[in-house]
Amino acid sequence: MLLNRTFFVGVLLLPASVFAQSKLDSIQRLGEVVVVADRYHEVIPSQRLAGEKLEALGSFSVADAIRYFSGVQIKDYGGIGGLKTVDIRSMGTNHMGVFYDGIQLGNAQNGQIDLGKFSLDNIEEISLYNGQKSEIFQSAKDFGSAGTIYLRTARPRFEKGKREHFKAFFRTGSFGLANPSLLWERKISGTVSLSLNAEYIASSGKYKFRYRKVLDGSVAWDTTAVRRNGDIHSLRLEGGVNGLMDEGKWHVKSYFYDSEKGIPGAIVNNVWKRSQRQWDRNFFTQGSFHKRLSNRFELLANGKYANDWMRYLNPDTTLMYIDNTFRQQEIYLSLANKYAILPHWDVNLSTDYQWNTLDASLQDFVHPKRSTLLVALATAFEWQGLKAQASLLGTFVFEKIAGDKREYTPAVFLSYQPFRQHNFNLRAFYKRIFRMPTFNDLYYTDIGNIALRPEYTAQYNVGFHYGTTFRQGVIHSLDVRADAYYNEVTDKIVAIPKGNGQYRWMMMNLGYVEIRGVDVSGQAGWRLPAHIALHTSLNYTFQRAQDFTDPTDNDPVAGTYGGQIAYIPRHSGSAIANAVYRSWDMNYSFIYVGERYHNSSNIRENYEQPWYTHDLTLGKTFVYGKIKGKLSAEVNNILNQYYDVVLNYPMPGRNYKLILKIEL
Repeated sequence: MLLNRTFFVGVLLLPASVFAQSKLDSIQRLGEVVVVADRYHEVIPSQRLAGEKLEALGSFSVADAIRYFSGVQIKDYGGIGGLKTVDIRSMGTNHMGVFYDGIQLGNAQNGQIDLGKFSLDNIEEISLYNGQKSEIFQSAKDFGSAGTIYLRTARPRFEKGKREHFKAFFRTGSFGLANPSLLWERKISGTVSLSLNAEYIASSGKYKFRYRKVLDGSVAWDTTAVRRNGDIHSLRLEGGVNGLMDEGKWHVKSYFYDSEKGIPGAIVNNVWKRSQRQWDRNFFTQGSFHKRLSNRFELLANGKYANDWMRYLNPDTTLMYIDNTFRQQEIYLSLANKYAILPHWDVNLSTDYQWNTLDASLQDFVHPKRSTLLVALATAFEWQGLKAQASLLGTFVFEKIAGDKREYTPAVFLSYQPFRQHNFNLRAFYKRIFRMPTFNDLYYTDIGNIALRPEYTAQYNVGFHYGTTFRQGVIHSLDVRADAYYNEVTDKIVAIPKGNGQYRWMMMNLGYVEIRGVDVSGQAGWRLPAHIALHTSLNYTFQRAQDFTDPTDNDPVAGTYGGQIAYIPRHSGSAIANAVYRSWDMNYSFIYVGERYHNSSNIRENYEQPWYTHDLTLGKTFVYGKIKGKLSAEVNNILNQYYDVVLNYPMPGRNYKLILKIEL
């Protein structure tokens, strides 16, 4: 049924595509990359994965690759099809903006973007920014998040004399995985190219996990079981057209994703298997047009239409029978205008309009509609070693039910290079931003609260970056950066019990969180004998994220006031080592997440042990006539550690994958 439906929809979408343009828990390799941090022409801290280093990680999805950035926490509910969301510097998932080829991915229903839905097969670069991107010539939406992730898909590139390029992947391994992927690129003319990409994933989702229960300090039981109802069948289709023009470029893209998956649920009360199911069908078409109209003036126009459908089924009548469907639509238009006042002084005015609507089969649902107008005025100035950017974002929200809202939020970014002959710079930024309550926060039947206020964040950051190369010696290149930060989250939207029954909840503005932290990262290139190329990367994060919501909840034993907020470790980090020798390459990766608590009450009953994984990939490239290929073998979680990222959602132990890549 799924295949028939998705094939039919895919055929219908191909004409639009012509006119439009994961790995589980480990690391692998592609052809050229570095977890790069902060190039000097960027004012604010950035981290980047691109090219061969991105492929070298061997990550199955975008979420798996982002885990190697510092300051990031991934909520992973386990398995290939499990929900995966990202939180930067403990400000919350809803404060992260995710951009796909320059246009933000939206979810007005709950504000969360499931990064597990996005494959790395056609991703060329992943960039992570704290605050916002170091570029004033962008849409107003780019100024509207506390942190941003940019996913850039590969643009067609052709060798001299070639007009077509074909790439195929096939992955198989643990959990009954079958994952074929195809990419076809065609040069239509000297300035226009076409790309089509398709991927299918099928997996049983079954894996062993350890279930250990401790009562009153003693082990009540300790057993190994099999995770069930984690199967997934999904199809992703993408088509795009890219064009160049005199002093400009444009692209159009269509995206379609269809999946059916089981929701294995939490392991609680000795219940090992759940029966919930979820169906997702996501579609969007988007386009971008960039043109330099004069030596001083540039124009950027973006547009998008998105239609997302989801069905959730809980057939278990012993709990509560639920069969709900949701459909949300989005229309987005943007126009940015940059003008160069002086050679080193630019200003930009961006105006965005977004329309969102949500329909649901819930009883007494109000079917909300929201119109949002965003206007951003920004300027960038450079003088000798000083670079500065400042912006003011005005957000105007129009809703009939919850009422209209108007907010103005500023940001300032500074970077200074004291020594022109050395690649060393100091940087700092301040940004205030907010996030609107989602449709679920406001209108979900019997839970939503239309009186909710926006949730605000204030960010302060200071740091430095140093990079250099050495003509002689074992070390070829060195890149080091460090940032210290302080964040506040106020009017945090939380769910609290209402009435006398603790099983009924309501959304309220009650939370206040203070976050203090340090991010440190370093990359190095090494000269080794026998022409071995070695690249290493280290990332470390310290965070003290405290809940100061309720001063009266200060019981020294079980109080939450001042406690580390749920699932935020004080210490976390990652390490990557990638070695290349002739046609062979090997990639090792390590991730560490320190002790945490699953509640702001930091008591022994809420304690979560540290976890870490070691992953290893070995690959061999080959050439057979006109065929270029690569065969890779992966072993993930080598030490077979059993752990939970989220309490009672066990992650896989040791698992394997075999990958074949063919290029023509």
